[in-house]
Amino acid sequence: MTATTATTVDTATTTNPVLRVAPASPAAAAAYFGASLAFHADVSDVAAALADGAADPGFVVLDSRNTASWDQGHVPGAVHLPTALIPEQAGQLLDRSVPVVTYCWGPGCNGATRAALALAELGFQVKEMLGGFEYWVREGFAYETWEGPARQSADPLTAPADGDDCGC
Repeated sequence: MTATTATTVDTATTTNPVLRVAPASPAAAAAYFGASLAFHADVSDVAAALADGAADPGFVVLDSRNTASWDQGHVPGAVHLPTALIPEQAGQLLDRSVPVVTYCWGPGCNGATRAALALAELGFQVKEMLGGFEYWVREGFAYETWEGPARQSADPLTAPADGDDCGC
């Protein structure tokens, strides 16, 4: 099956593990992926919005990790608010009229999801930054540590090879 030639698959008899469960209808897929974009932002988009030169990108970035992790490295300008402290401190540190983008360690961690849930339950508009701090660093963006600014070379497996735009 190619992008231009679609065939109907008998999912009851196929041995293809990808098609064993039939793909969603185009309408259901559009609804799902549209909703996904309402809940998620990727590292590159967050970095581009922060680097755009605007004093106010229209959202605040929130690091939901513990203090030792924050000290090891965090997104410049992020608010540090560990997930466990959100119920008692979010109202004093954040403005409910400003969307919040949460992050934690990386794709293997659901801390940013838990932080986003806690914030949403308190009435905040929230998105989760996919990839977390791991992909922030792996894509070569500057970060801050307890010792000061830092930056690593971009990992060619996670960052665009030719410039700043991967084309997606």
